[in-house]
Amino acid sequence: MLVQARTRGPSRLEDSQLYLSGNLLRIILANIQFSQNRLVRFHTLLSGFYVRISTNLKEFPRLEQICYQGDVKTLDQLTVNQVTVQETKLKEFCNRVWTRLGVPEKDARVTTDVLVLADLRGVESHGVARLPRYYTDLKNGWTKPTDQSKVIKETKATALIDGGQSLGQVVGRRGMELAIKKAKETAIGIVSVRNSHHYGIAGYYSLMALEHDLIGVSMTNAAPLVVPTFGRTAVLGTNPISLTAPASKEKPFVLDMATSVVPRGKLEVYDRLKKKMPLGWAVDATGKGTSDPHTVLEALSKRLGGGILPLGGEGEEHSGHKGYGLALMVDVLCGVLSGSATGLGVDVDKTKPNVGHFFMAFDPAAFRPLDDFKRDMDRLSQELKNSPKAQGQNRIYVHGEKSYARMEKHRREGVPLGTAVVESLKQVATELDLPLSL
Repeated sequence: MLVQARTRGPSRLEDSQLYLSGNLLRIILANIQFSQNRLVRFHTLLSGFYVRISTNLKEFPRLEQICYQGDVKTLDQLTVNQVTVQETKLKEFCNRVWTRLGVPEKDARVTTDVLVLADLRGVESHGVARLPRYYTDLKNGWTKPTDQSKVIKETKATALIDGGQSLGQVVGRRGMELAIKKAKETAIGIVSVRNSHHYGIAGYYSLMALEHDLIGVSMTNAAPLVVPTFGRTAVLGTNPISLTAPASKEKPFVLDMATSVVPRGKLEVYDRLKKKMPLGWAVDATGKGTSDPHTVLEALSKRLGGGILPLGGEGEEHSGHKGYGLALMVDVLCGVLSGSATGLGVDVDKTKPNVGHFFMAFDPAAFRPLDDFKRDMDRLSQELKNSPKAQGQNRIYVHGEKSYARMEKHRREGVPLGTAVVESLKQVATELDLPLSL
């Protein structure tokens, strides 16, 4: 490995050039103090990677962007000191954890599948990094190891499920399976769930519908982290929405999004790096925008006020009220409809989180021939991707394409895990006296 660098000060790293082989690309950015006008870009060379750190804003007008083999990522998405783990090994370990805690093998596999799929698709915040949380909940008896969920009320097209404080992934899969069953029988199935737990990525459940050529919808409410427009206290969760639709030759449409500007995890990354976050992500206890992630996280943990902003940001100028409306819509469908907790009551009592979910599946063939629907999905996708590109851009993506590409890459090359995540898994393994070979 050859490193070449020029410095313009005794302790500042600027305009540095590093040449590394692909296998040796392990850069500890946490130890480099970047000011807000400094950028990192990765460029592929024949022999490896070219890394440039620059303060020239004319050269790099967008702050904190990383180009890694053509895929633009924000600074906080760059994983440093990674350990790459094969999918099968990761699943084997997770399954052993659940079964050691009394979870039946079938339910253990479901829980593991949800976590690992998140990592495969690049949603690291909801991947195996969440395992210690679920482990703690099971160990303390806050989550039931065996499925206690039951159908409370049912019609031909709808159902209400009480999760019985079981694993959210297990309850969620049961809810979506029931919605799919009803959709295949009546063209539509809607299932509302109460008394559940955190269920992982919303997209896992909507993706299930694609296996049956159905359109799938999945939503969940969550612990209060998001302030309403013009408010100064977090009342709503990041409340994700996922919708999938089948296509023919193109990749299926897979929307999986939070209704907040950013998830809590992004604030935590900036806090760990002692960096200021962009204005427009969160507000302080007075309801004013702040760039200090530590202040926001501290206030949220102590319920002192402040929180993350809804999609669109602060106020109405950039349509923050619309993101607020989407978050509220999710709470209506997941919370009010099911009778679970809502707003300030969601997942605040670890002994009874009472999270609510909403699942829907419906058959496009009930409206028009399936082949016609899928053909037109292809056409719409191609129209978007073939439309004129903005200056400096060479591709337009349709939702889901990037995640499918990541999944193929990670299944082929292994799942990248940060060292902090690996250490947390090792701690669980030690406590349970389980072997961990990653």
